[in-house]
Amino acid sequence: MKKVVMYTLSTCPWCMRAKKFFREHDIPFEYTDYDKADDKTKEAIKEDCLAHGSEMSFPFVKIDDEVVVGYNPDKYTILLEL
Repeated sequence: MKKVVMYTLSTCPWCMRAKKFFREHDIPFEYTDYDKADDKTKEAIKEDCLAHGSEMSFPFVKIDDEVVVGYNPDKYTILLEL
């Protein structure tokens, strides 16, 4: 199974939809709500986003080594081979 990690905002409707997508497809995932994180975690998230050539935009979804910025269920489906 591919590893799914997300950076989200607790109030973002697109982030909520992304989480719902993975739950509905029984795909385990980890997530961190950027707006609820401590300063050290926020800095690590920022560095991770920039390292993947992306601006800070949410949801930021990593599926193994692939990155999807924004809510894109079609891309999630392709990367997860559903």
